[in-house]
Amino acid sequence: MKKIIFALALLINMAVVAQVKDSTTTFKKRVLENTEVDLLLSYYNQDGTHSAVSGGIGSEKLSDIASNIVVAVPLNEDDVLTFDVGISAYTSASSSNINPFNATGASGAGGYDDKKAIQKGTAASSPYGTPWQASSGASKSDQLASVSANYSHNSDNRNNIWTADVSFSNEYDYTSIGFGGGFTKLFNEKNTEISIKANAYLDQWRTIYPTELHEYAKYGANFKNNGFFSGVSIIDQNGATSNGYLPSAFKPYDKSNRNSYSASISFSQILTKKIQMSVFMDVLQQEGLLGTPYQRVYFADKANYYIGQSQYIPVYTTSENKGVYQLADDKERLPSTHFKIPIGARLNFYINEYVVARTYYRYYQDNWGIQAHTASIELPIKISSSFTAYPMFRYYTQTASDYFAPYEKHLSTEKYYTSDYDLSKFDSSQYGLGFTYTDIFTRARIFVLGLKSIDLRLNHYTRSDGLSANIGSLGFKFLLE
Repeated sequence: MKKIIFALALLINMAVVAQVKDSTTTFKKRVLENTEVDLLLSYYNQDGTHSAVSGGIGSEKLSDIASNIVVAVPLNEDDVLTFDVGISAYTSASSSNINPFNATGASGAGGYDDKKAIQKGTAASSPYGTPWQASSGASKSDQLASVSANYSHNSDNRNNIWTADVSFSNEYDYTSIGFGGGFTKLFNEKNTEISIKANAYLDQWRTIYPTELHEYAKYGANFKNNGFFSGVSIIDQNGATSNGYLPSAFKPYDKSNRNSYSASISFSQILTKKIQMSVFMDVLQQEGLLGTPYQRVYFADKANYYIGQSQYIPVYTTSENKGVYQLADDKERLPSTHFKIPIGARLNFYINEYVVARTYYRYYQDNWGIQAHTASIELPIKISSSFTAYPMFRYYTQTASDYFAPYEKHLSTEKYYTSDYDLSKFDSSQYGLGFTYTDIFTRARIFVLGLKSIDLRLNHYTRSDGLSANIGSLGFKFLLE
């Protein structure tokens, strides 16, 4: 894919150069002088103790490696076409427990795969799992592929900019198609800027339910004698074999689409030679299937049932649990609409020729009961003509959603419920350091590509509910000359 995009960019660039040479029109400075190619790599890992797939407890270990190639091609003096192609691969202890039962147990191949689940289910006698370890289920890893294209047109005086974009992404349970456009107006000798933008994303779930709920949906009240559960013992809170498990609250979703619409407006102003500020507001509306189909919920007013080794039931909510998994009462249920409004501002100070302060604040509110505040500061420090360091700090705090409750705190009489800690009350901090190397003369070369800059950033993230993460990214910018 990268070779194809690189070749396409080279051919387009050659054609544009030839066109400019043949042109007899009056000279006009190009918006983008040369084709630019960005190569981006990132690594992310996290750990925590509140897996949403396991109803608010369990391992949240996850690692993700992502790469992107971004090619910006000048079509002529006024127009630029940008392609962004990305792929990421992750492994997740949390999502692996959509099917938590190990490979020697009933549905090691994945609870949503009927044929494989039945084959292993009828052959196995004692499956087990635990929310504190990754299972060998099919959902333990996945890949996300995405591609987007953006077109921008600048007016002759460079005071008006029109943009349009389309995007597509796909992973094993989710597909997204997006499109949008925007307009930017500069005036007051380009000291003032106003931008408006609108986007729509038409997404589709491939609904995957936890193993036990999937089997109940397929076979109804007789599910314990069929498929995965055929020959599998269910135990109660006391470790005794029981036939009482019946997740009657569960009903499959009647829709699989999720549509998102957003509109934004921003205003930017250069106040003095050393101060620049901007303010923005977004309006976002989501409709459709907004819950995650494979995130379990457990009710406080329902009896508990398990599959696995009964000696671990007393320590179920701790990492000492090595071999028993609780069967869900239901999946999470959330309203089919979600309205969000973020409002924010940026203020940048030029302190001296070596240091600039970039500050940011955002207030967020939605109709699910969440209010949030975000504040950050970044201090680019110029070490030399080629090297710049970027220390940064970000603080975030939010209230809990009206529909959130921890593990086994929801009641079966509630209309909506989730134990996803992303919707809980928490505070978080992120701090990091970045370095940028810039060579305006692009002296380092790889074939026809001149290296313009290298950017390295490392960040550490902590959350008050115990989640922690590390993020590293490396970017290279090249010019095609």
